[in-house]
Amino acid sequence: MPCTTILAGKKATYDGSTMIARNEDYYYHVKKMAVILPEQQPRHYKTMTSHLEFDLPDDPMQYTACPNIIKEEGVWYGSGINACNVGMTATETITSNALVLGADPLVQLQKPEKEGDAEIPGGIGEEDFVCIVLPYVHTAREGVLRLGSLLEKYGTYEMNGIGFNDENEVWWLETIGGHHWMARKVKDENIVIMPNQLGIDYFDFNDAFGAQKEYLCSADLKEFVEKNHLDRSTDGRFSPRIVFGSRDDTDHAYNTPRSWFMGRYFLPTRYCWEGEHADFTPESDNIPWTFAPERKVTVEDIKYVLSSHMQGTPFDPYGKDEQRGKYRSIAVSTTGHTAILQIRGYMPEALKGIQWVCFGAAIYNNVIPVYTSAGRVPEYLNNVTSDVSTGNYYWSCRILAAMADPHFALCIEDIESFQKHTAAESHRLLNLYDEKMASAGDFTLCDEANEKICDMFRKKMTEVLNKVILTASKQMKDNFHRYG
Repeated sequence: MPCTTILAGKKATYDGSTMIARNEDYYYHVKKMAVILPEQQPRHYKTMTSHLEFDLPDDPMQYTACPNIIKEEGVWYGSGINACNVGMTATETITSNALVLGADPLVQLQKPEKEGDAEIPGGIGEEDFVCIVLPYVHTAREGVLRLGSLLEKYGTYEMNGIGFNDENEVWWLETIGGHHWMARKVKDENIVIMPNQLGIDYFDFNDAFGAQKEYLCSADLKEFVEKNHLDRSTDGRFSPRIVFGSRDDTDHAYNTPRSWFMGRYFLPTRYCWEGEHADFTPESDNIPWTFAPERKVTVEDIKYVLSSHMQGTPFDPYGKDEQRGKYRSIAVSTTGHTAILQIRGYMPEALKGIQWVCFGAAIYNNVIPVYTSAGRVPEYLNNVTSDVSTGNYYWSCRILAAMADPHFALCIEDIESFQKHTAAESHRLLNLYDEKMASAGDFTLCDEANEKICDMFRKKMTEVLNKVILTASKQMKDNFHRYG
């Protein structure tokens, strides 16, 4: 199971923007960033994974995406922001349990068992969600409702969590079995931390079937719970995490440790995270899913957490403690891309959406900010093939990580210097172009701004690659000195 997600409401962030972010950790898929124009959007869609076919609306809007390079794998757009400044992440693979999956089985592709039998398509899944939802929605809430209706109609073959944001709201949707779903609005002052485990820890059916201010769900979810005796609460408080989710040994090695690290970072003093009297340990099942952080959250906070290798704990795989590597880190080598989708409500419409993106293991890279209203993506992010090359950011990130990982202690200072410099320069260039475009009313400069930012990253990436390859070369096993 891959991925880690963080969501942040507008009163929880440093500038009043909403932010949704995710590591896509899935089998070293080669990725790029792209702008999908309306004429490039399919009107008839066929899933690669489940062979399901259906028509799409004829009025798509422009949106960004981070697709796979190998088309035979499917589109796997992963993350994007559309022309109405709605962001979407897809997806966080989540867990379930036998009672749920027995009551509403996943909709899997059924191949013919014998000659003459017909193939039965499966449902929709992570491969498809961004492509079939994001181009058609005008708010985060609309995104939830469109995806929910598609899930009810076609079903899904996997358990997933999906984030949506616009300038005012952040929503989180989780699938339940094959055809059911629920969604909860993130409070403006709160953030959400999500490993690969069903996360929503409270759901209000009265609101979901009434005003629908903060809760939405499939039309028969309450009946589904009652009919199948799923509610195991003893205090009258409905907890989807208990009812629909899991609590097993795998979670305690793979999921809860990531929640523990994220909670420890965002709530360092509110709870005790270590020692004999800890409120929460890496194996706690009740770590809060949503909360108000102790300080306003920045892009750099989110990137730091999504780059975590359990640093500062005994579990750091690069450390020397005997417990190193005991738990699954947030950052892993299989990451395809990391995206932070920021919607800045205080900016003119054309400048509201910023997609911060990087590729490969998040420990060794940094996110490049892109104005999503631009008509194209710079070649440094877009011109990616399956062949290794330092001419694009995807492969440069992968090369840097592969070289630095075996020599972590020797390379990390150069990596951190690269990250600090590119973060500061990114904000400087954004501030420069924000002011220039807002004052002149000339938003065609988005393309120029994106190119300037990518040029800066290309230069700094070359510098850090030069340093790391020299360090790694000096550590090669075939080094020999005849006289000592």
